[in-house]
Amino acid sequence: MLVAGEASGDLHGATLARALRAAAPGARLYGMGGRRMAAEGVELLVDVTAAATMGGTEAVGGVPGLYRAYRRLRAAVTGPDRPDALVVIDFPEFNLRLARAARRAGVAVAYFVPPQVWAWRPWRVRLIRRVVSLVLAVFPFETALYRRAGVPVAFVGHPVLDALAAAPSRADARKELGVDGDAPVVGLLPGSRRHEVAGVLPMMRAAAGRIVGAHPDARFLVARAPTVDAAELGDAGVRPLRIVAGRTYTVLTVGDGLVTQIPALIVSTAAGLLVSKAGISGAADQAMLKQLSGYPKALGMSGAVMTLPFETIGLPPRQRK
Repeated sequence: MLVAGEASGDLHGATLARALRAAAPGARLYGMGGRRMAAEGVELLVDVTAAATMGGTEAVGGVPGLYRAYRRLRAAVTGPDRPDALVVIDFPEFNLRLARAARRAGVAVAYFVPPQVWAWRPWRVRLIRRVVSLVLAVFPFETALYRRAGVPVAFVGHPVLDALAAAPSRADARKELGVDGDAPVVGLLPGSRRHEVAGVLPMMRAAAGRIVGAHPDARFLVARAPTVDAAELGDAGVRPLRIVAGRTYTVLTVGDGLVTQIPALIVSTAAGLLVSKAGISGAADQAMLKQLSGYPKALGMSGAVMTLPFETIGLPPRQRK
């Protein structure tokens, strides 16, 4: 059983499902995910396409749906036809609870893209030790952290890197998206959760207006996640903004992060990883932050612009195409 609760988890789950089908063609893959996991042969007991929420109080509106999903998955993981193993992907508030139920039923649990206990809520590592059989770490430094806490762990690499390896070159991305000439391109990544988009996008739109003042020929591409309806982006498709659905990696590779190019605005850890690995430089990020000095919260509600060299978290820098 594979369980992912939002757009990024659906992408990572699809990558995992593809590898599992190659390694064990006869294995039954089922659980919770979205269209990407379904396309890789995962039978969806719960489709999360319209169910992504944020943690904390912003998740209240989605609680009934999430509780129904949890009950169905708990019944599957503890029933007579329980799986041989449960793989939970990110989405910790939901998945740690499900992992506890699975372990009580004697089902082995692997955690792929585990909670960032090194960044916040470090006490969760004690819960992970009790309910997770194996952590599949995505950052090299996480292995030592989990080992010190007594949690079985294996480093498997970040699935984002697999996706970026297949991303188009800058020239191909600009051609695919119809970006002519050398106009600077701004990628807007408002997130994959409805509440996140509603809270961040208006400030992104305002920031775009400031950028146009300094770069009149700038183009703005809003990456829409499959868990977000076009209508929820409001007038984000009105010039100078344009909505691009389901092609976040293409949006990221359109610009190269040089001084003459404007880097993406990012609002989540996952997006930060994407942008950093895509080669956007810290210097360019600092130039952007200077221009957007009146909108600090637009860049800090759910994360921050990633300015550290990618090598600092133990992964090699991207070779630009």
